[in-house]
Amino acid sequence: MAHFDEMADDVAAVEQRVSDAIFDAVREQMRDDDAAQARELERRLAKVRRSLQKAEALLRGARDQ
Repeated sequence: MAHFDEMADDVAAVEQRVSDAIFDAVREQMRDDDAAQARELERRLAKVRRSLQKAEALLRGARDQ
């Protein structure tokens, strides 16, 4: 089951990188007058982050099976 924990840790690390990218997109939004692309990127990255959080939870739950 340690294999699942390692994968969950990897997914959590990617999720953190995506969260950082979201903050960068928000900062860019605040700087630009035309921030439509930054808003769209933020929405897509938020979806990715939620999916990664779900994947991590599923992997961590797999050790209980």
